[in-house]
Amino acid sequence: MRFFFTATATTEKASGRGLGILRDEGVAVVLADGELAAGARLLNQAFRKHARVGRPWVLFKSAMTLDGKVATRSGDSKWISGGPSRSLAHRWRASVDAVVVGIGTALADDPQLTARPDGTSADPALQPRRVVFDSLARLSPGSQLLDAAQEVPLTVVVSRAAARADTDALEAAGAQVLVATGENEPARVRAALDQLGAMGVASVLLEGGPHLAGAFLDAGEIDEIRLFLAPLLLGGSAARDPLEGEGVERIAEAVRALAFGWESVGEDLLITARLREW
Repeated sequence: MRFFFTATATTEKASGRGLGILRDEGVAVVLADGELAAGARLLNQAFRKHARVGRPWVLFKSAMTLDGKVATRSGDSKWISGGPSRSLAHRWRASVDAVVVGIGTALADDPQLTARPDGTSADPALQPRRVVFDSLARLSPGSQLLDAAQEVPLTVVVSRAAARADTDALEAAGAQVLVATGENEPARVRAALDQLGAMGVASVLLEGGPHLAGAFLDAGEIDEIRLFLAPLLLGGSAARDPLEGEGVERIAEAVRALAFGWESVGEDLLITARLREW
């Protein structure tokens, strides 16, 4: 029997004892490198990030128009992407440990955030955790998220400014409440990811909205981006962009993708950018 392992200098040192045990038992161990090793690393990004820093790997997904907008000035965003793109996004939901949105999205869309890749009703046993960043605990008691909290795990991330009565009501409805501390939103994002990572959440799909996505970017916690570019134009200076937050002041400070690709999905163009490699 032969086992193939991929390793960097760091991982080889950490796993040397285990490899030695295999060799002692007569198992042939081959340390792969080159393209095989690179492919294996990319397949295990969530595990590698979680093992190294304790926080989940973050995939940011959004759908935007040709002029870079994700919603009209009134907030309407259904639907920018086509049916095939939305089905693919549901498969992404099914592949991660948690799906993350901000309270703006939760209040405006009243989403379920369940994975329904075949368009049918979701099996509660196969669902990712739903996570809502809701600093003031404003999630509505009648929301679909809270209605299903007894069947599908729901975590609400609040700040210290949230009223105790409101967080108690969320917990009574079945939600788990995490308090994220920090001097600003990026710091609170990192604090929340630390807590989620400690719970065993190794991968999340960040679905926005723009305010929360910008805070994740400012925190340096977006590892990969998948953007559906739809053949639509909205116009209007008040229409929403996919990313808000503070951003950078100079082009030289911009985050540059390590890898960049695109493919057609129905009428849309899917653009993929890997920002970090673990």
